[in-house]
Amino acid sequence: MLTADILDAARAISPRITDLRRAIHADPELGLETPRTLAKVRDELADLDLTWREGPSCTGAVAVLKGAQPGPRVLLRGDMDALPMQERTGLPFASQTDGRMHACGHDAHTAMLAGAARLLADRQADLKGEVLLMFQPGEEGYHGARFMLEDGLLGSADDETLPDAAFALHVWPNAKHGTIMGRSGAMLASADMVKITVTGAGGHASMPYDATDPVPVAAEIVLALQSMMTRRFDAGEASVLSVTMIEAGSAQNVIPDSVEMTGTIRTLSPERRSAIRESITRVAQNVAAAHECKAQLSFVDGFPVTVNDTRAVELSRHVAQTMGGEDAFAYRPNPTMGAEDFSYVLEKVPGAMLFLGAAAQGGDWQGCCGLHSSRMVIDESVMPKGAAFLAGCALRFAQSGWE
Repeated sequence: MLTADILDAARAISPRITDLRRAIHADPELGLETPRTLAKVRDELADLDLTWREGPSCTGAVAVLKGAQPGPRVLLRGDMDALPMQERTGLPFASQTDGRMHACGHDAHTAMLAGAARLLADRQADLKGEVLLMFQPGEEGYHGARFMLEDGLLGSADDETLPDAAFALHVWPNAKHGTIMGRSGAMLASADMVKITVTGAGGHASMPYDATDPVPVAAEIVLALQSMMTRRFDAGEASVLSVTMIEAGSAQNVIPDSVEMTGTIRTLSPERRSAIRESITRVAQNVAAAHECKAQLSFVDGFPVTVNDTRAVELSRHVAQTMGGEDAFAYRPNPTMGAEDFSYVLEKVPGAMLFLGAAAQGGDWQGCCGLHSSRMVIDESVMPKGAAFLAGCALRFAQSGWE
């Protein structure tokens, strides 16, 4: 079943994949509630022999395609939510809602997964086991995958109904057209938020000696945290701490009582994740104390590290090269410090998150507008390959497992 023919079959349904992607792109939804997007998917797949599961926590849904023969369970995932930003692509099917845009490719992910569902349904008579098609909202910081797991939509570890393997594909506009990319181990970072409130005593800006000014203390903390990152942690394991918001004051001649700072922490291991939190707390509180201020800190857990199983990466390489030759797959030398909530799935199920180069064919892929840009576009002609790749991973695992 797994030959280059599956790519030809995907190209044959390319208009359907493209039409669905454009319909979703023009009508973006945010967060955990994406009912119109899910309705578009269900309408597109209404003629297929699928069983649908939905839960109470969000509009995520899993479509189950049962093969004609017993075998393993394979999960394929596509995310559905957009970002709260204004689109500036000028596309004829651009967002029709101000302040919302599919700038991370989730519209393409959903359309490719729907295409994979159709390719697999056409091979249902020869399919072993079952394929779980995970249409997930809330990837952009809303923990949609975690909610779907908690709702039991993917099965349970208690009764051994979780999938045996899981695969997801993310378009990458700054990569060569059509190349599948992956790596074993950490593929993407964890992402946590830190909030630091520095409290002093306000006063008249002309008489700072009669106040306890928290503004320069906050500035000193920002610089001290950057020194901490470069001096306390081995650069061989990448870590990022960025203070991105600083809020204080109400007038130019008033020293405020407090300063609030917010930032993001990105790490590639649970150990580093914990150690950086401890160091941030120690540095902020002690710098503040040195200036007779106080620093209060809080952390918000984001997505965990996305860790790819070596067997899943090698299976992905085999599928990509079977469809497109030796150059169709590339190993990424390093993780990216972005984050993905498919990590929740990979904590429980062996699998892999892969990237798909979506730059224009023959274009300057290094100079393209990247993910989360208001001008981010993809070459839609790559989507049949993405659909075929997802279907191919399911077929390969159903046939041979991790062999």
